[in-house]
Amino acid sequence: MRINCFLILFLTVFLSANAQITRLKVFEPDSTDSGFKIVRIKDVKLRYLTRSAKLTDPRTVLNRVKPLRIWYNRFHPTSFWKKVNKFGLNISEVSFVNWNAGGDNSVSALASADFARNYKFRYLSWNNEAQLRYGLNAQEGRKLRKTDDQIRLSTTLSFRKDTITNWYYSVKANIRTQFSNGYKYPDRETPISRFMAPGYLFVGVGTSYIPPKDQFNLYISPATMKSTFVLDEALSNQGAFGVEKGKNLFLELGFLITNTWDTQIANNVQMSHRLNLYTDYLQSFGNIDVDWELNFNLKVNEYLNANIGTHIIYDDDIKFDEEIAQDGTVINPGVAKIQFKQLLGVGLLYSF
Repeated sequence: MRINCFLILFLTVFLSANAQITRLKVFEPDSTDSGFKIVRIKDVKLRYLTRSAKLTDPRTVLNRVKPLRIWYNRFHPTSFWKKVNKFGLNISEVSFVNWNAGGDNSVSALASADFARNYKFRYLSWNNEAQLRYGLNAQEGRKLRKTDDQIRLSTTLSFRKDTITNWYYSVKANIRTQFSNGYKYPDRETPISRFMAPGYLFVGVGTSYIPPKDQFNLYISPATMKSTFVLDEALSNQGAFGVEKGKNLFLELGFLITNTWDTQIANNVQMSHRLNLYTDYLQSFGNIDVDWELNFNLKVNEYLNANIGTHIIYDDDIKFDEEIAQDGTVINPGVAKIQFKQLLGVGLLYSF
């Protein structure tokens, strides 16, 4: 009895094993040469599929492919440069037709351009700035007159010993001059200033306080060389702007403090402040030359804005009310006065 049960169990296991396991001849030799064989893989359909197997068609159906409707955000590497490019144009116009109170038709235009390339990373800071201004006024009954003229270029290279402190060791240079001739109207024959007459160059070393947001900058230099250029023969022979008669260059060594501050004081109101204070060690120590600009930019929209600004200059080397005798001798050398300029305009501003 036991032998019969054992034989039945053996036959059952043998038949079930042959039913589930079938040897598939997938790899079939293509050549009978013993030295070189090519093996081809045959397409074999599986008899039993596992639950995790998924049969998909590897061919791509093009009519089911949809284009991207939203572009992906491309990677932009981090840049430590901050760029500023601004072009502005302010125009004011007054026109009268049969106006009982009287008046003259006039048109005024002021063009400006501001560029900045500033680099700041860890220990190094490098600021470069260029400011250009030029304005004209056309009034009925008189010739074209200049209302504003300025070229200002500056660069400051700073280095700090660690990334915690806001104080830097700095080297600064800036130059200031004008585009075209300046006249004391209505005299148009004798210019009182020209390009690089005067021209001012400041080069010095010192320390700078630059907070992380870069909106405030304080530069203190105990050693700054101020160079005054008068590259016009007529003005040089007059000894204008502090140079000796017949000379084209006047050098001074002194103490310089420069401060700039840009901040938003109200909604769409930006304030810009720049102050230069300089005194000479050798010629007139304690007599401070002042150059102060204060501007308010009122933004209406992306392209329309209004500007309100003032500019005050006091330079002891620039004299007014000079009296000259008929033989050319100077009777009264004149006195230094405060120079004041006020600006109010509405116009276009384009930044990129």
